[in-house]
Amino acid sequence: MEGWLGDHGGRSAGGVVCRPDVARGGSGVVRRWLTGLCLLVASAVVVAAPAVRAIALFKDRAMLEINGVQRLLKAGETTPEGVKLIASDSKGAVLEIGGKRVPLGLSQHIAANFAAAEFAEVRIPRGEQGHHFVGGSINGHSVRFMVDTGATTIAMSSVDAERLGLPWRSGRRGAASTASGVAEARALTLATVSIGPITLHEIPATVVTGAYPMSILLGNSFLAKVEMTEEGGVMVLRQKY
Repeated sequence: MEGWLGDHGGRSAGGVVCRPDVARGGSGVVRRWLTGLCLLVASAVVVAAPAVRAIALFKDRAMLEINGVQRLLKAGETTPEGVKLIASDSKGAVLEIGGKRVPLGLSQHIAANFAAAEFAEVRIPRGEQGHHFVGGSINGHSVRFMVDTGATTIAMSSVDAERLGLPWRSGRRGAASTASGVAEARALTLATVSIGPITLHEIPATVVTGAYPMSILLGNSFLAKVEMTEEGGVMVLRQKY
């Protein structure tokens, strides 16, 4: 896993190059700006739908409760109620209801007449010094990310890791070259990382001992799992379903 944090056009936005030893309700279209973070969130249109609950999830199979009736589905199958299983694993499923693809986690509900998420999208305008900053959360704790497409993983200082209550000291050892010299680094996995309506699970991260990097870097362990484009200086992240 060469280089947890890479370069941004010849230099890393976080200024760190690592060498490890080991290495989704509401109806209508909703838009809201998160104060100071310029985060635009878009969700989709309302469609009529049955009430659905995930009872058990497996690889390409799901036990669902639909309008009070339990049904076992394989990927590609459609129930009499019009619920189709697109894909699933032990953590979540993607259903197709009324022509819309909808993510569903274990024990989560989709209410009747729900607002199906046609897409989960975040728009991040270019900010300070040309960088893209965005608010989000790690394991439910609020954070401010700086997008770094040259970083292999999400990266943060041990100061931030302590604030977030992460067990970083038990992570796999590595080393990081920073502006202040070589620093110890640890590799660990974050249970959940969220930005607006986009939530991903089990995301690799790097913690560098000390106060560097100053910002939590949103690297490719997250970015590679979403669709990413840029429109006139605005970075657009869209969750893959």
